[in-house]
Amino acid sequence: MGLTRNFKQTVVERVKRDPPFAKALLDEAASLFLNGEPETARLILRDLVNATVGFEALARQTTKPSKSLHRMLSEQGNPSMDNLAAIFSAIRKELNVGIQVQTVELT
Repeated sequence: MGLTRNFKQTVVERVKRDPPFAKALLDEAASLFLNGEPETARLILRDLVNATVGFEALARQTTKPSKSLHRMLSEQGNPSMDNLAAIFSAIRKELNVGIQVQTVELT
């Protein structure tokens, strides 16, 4: 079952009014991607793009067509590492945050 427009709009509104929530979503997307869950990471990134920079502005920044970016960030999308890096960079700049990666020993 797909997400309703109301849920998506709720996420957009919360990202706009709650910067720690937006940062937590970016952190979660990065963590999911690095831990082998790219499908969910792409969906979170899609919501963040919608709530922050927008697909049209992202298209201008990345020199990729907006429709291609939508496909990349779909559940079945397959963005290249370069495209993912550009998407993370655009969101990171929009939120004015950096991303730090840390490895931890599994117990």
